[in-house]
Amino acid sequence: MKDRRWFTVGGVAALLLSGLAVATPRTAKRGSSPFVQTDGNSFTVNGSKFRYVGTNSYWLPVLNTEQDIWNTLGNISAIGAKVVRVWAFNDVATTPSNGTWFQLVQNGTVSINDGPNGLQKLDTVVQMAQQHGLYVTLTLTNNWYPSASNSTGSSLQSRGGTTEVTLPRNYLSNDYGGMDLYVHQFGLQYHDQFYTDQAILNAFQNFTSQVVSRYVNSPAIFSWELANDPRCGSTFPTSGSCTTETITEWHATMAQYIRSIDPNHLISSGTQGFMCTDCPKLYPLSPTPTPQPSPAPGTKKRSGPVTTEQLLRKRAESRRLNRRAAKLAGKLKEDGIRVRGRWTATATRRQQAPEVGSASDGSYGVDSQDIMNIPNINFGTFQLFPDQDSYAPNDPSLSSYQNVVNSGVDWITNQAQSANAVGKPLVMTAFGLVTQNNSADFVPFNMTIAPYASDTSYGVTNQQQTDAYSTWLNTSVSLNLAGMIQYQWGQQNLTAEAGTVISPGVTGITLSSRQVTSSSQSSDTTGESPNDGYSPISNQNDITGVMSQIVLVISNNEAPNNSD
Repeated sequence: MKDRRWFTVGGVAALLLSGLAVATPRTAKRGSSPFVQTDGNSFTVNGSKFRYVGTNSYWLPVLNTEQDIWNTLGNISAIGAKVVRVWAFNDVATTPSNGTWFQLVQNGTVSINDGPNGLQKLDTVVQMAQQHGLYVTLTLTNNWYPSASNSTGSSLQSRGGTTEVTLPRNYLSNDYGGMDLYVHQFGLQYHDQFYTDQAILNAFQNFTSQVVSRYVNSPAIFSWELANDPRCGSTFPTSGSCTTETITEWHATMAQYIRSIDPNHLISSGTQGFMCTDCPKLYPLSPTPTPQPSPAPGTKKRSGPVTTEQLLRKRAESRRLNRRAAKLAGKLKEDGIRVRGRWTATATRRQQAPEVGSASDGSYGVDSQDIMNIPNINFGTFQLFPDQDSYAPNDPSLSSYQNVVNSGVDWITNQAQSANAVGKPLVMTAFGLVTQNNSADFVPFNMTIAPYASDTSYGVTNQQQTDAYSTWLNTSVSLNLAGMIQYQWGQQNLTAEAGTVISPGVTGITLSSRQVTSSSQSSDTTGESPNDGYSPISNQNDITGVMSQIVLVISNNEAPNNSD
């Protein structure tokens, strides 16, 4: 008989109670509500300020046993984390013979799996999280599904090593269905039709209502995240007519829809935080904040929005200071032409006009400030993945690693300024950096293969990863971010079953498990959690140590004698 000690009558009853209601946004003064609320730039729960460190475990609902889910959540809670971010979607184009799935999307029709290998698995995650004192952020779909063009929906992924291993469905974060699966199965061809086609919108709202209504009265839910990394493009091409307004309007529509169902929980976007400093706004700041002098020590001010002029000025000043430091240290690499004993810029460099870059000019069709200012969006979100996105041009006076660290600091700083201008809390919902130990497993979110599987030099060292995470987290704390969520959690000693996400010999008990034989595939009984290049198992103690340190810093900062 299965061990059910974590289920209590009260806990189950709280999760089963649900209903529809006319709702109001969850922005309120501090009260005694058990649901997380917002108060200016902060979260509150039960009348107290709530600031947190969390982790991503998109794969929690697909683990093979309830004991594995229980143990994983227990380990997460043990380091002081308070929020876990989980995929609340698992779309398939054909019904799989085994494993977990939530929704069948096939030839323009949809059906929900409410059985024990369906949404009941998500129920278990939410129930157990509450028992461990954790909140759950539930993400409703994903921008990325590179396998969408394969009509069977089967996994195409593999990773490097002496033996290529085909990864099981749901191993990678981009193998749970998502936007492009809808587009393909509804007979369309452009990624951004997910945002504009009425039939797809109806289907997605149907799934959303099924999930949201299950947990309307559960205080274990931290927030509803509309999508992971929504943008105009993906594996399927963009139509060419997708703009920042397209994405913003979709957010407003979906946020209003969820608010009509759920009056209790927060709603957020899930974007990478891409900006469009010069784009027209559907939800302009009102009144538009103007730059102000620095406030007196110990006081706070509302900043103005991030501007093109500011970004270019800060980058130029940073480069000047870094160049001076490199010159004083004798490490400056001259890259111009020597004329009469003086260095001048090359012709190419002289002709280059400064640009803010694709992360800030609207190239991705995302204006995170405009989305954040939607009334039913309760807080801002952004992500930080330097291995996959460029946030600013590299500074030639710095090493590649220092460029990564500094660009992360600048990205966090700009996001904090934007959220402060809007006047809402800000959460870094995912951040990660690939190490050399993980390079063979690193599959970018828009790909189906590990491009650096044979490159043993790709990635940073474990120590560099630890140092970068520490820098980014401490920067986030100093800038008053309300939440910081590491990507992703790593868990060992999970139950392995053939044909599931934790399959014998594929996610085995050793870090070199991708180099397997047919005999080991049948003999392994335990495995590790999925790893798309960011699992910290090889560096677990240091990473969890950094996270625990930040938990302690937050706790000390929010102590009663230091609170606002």
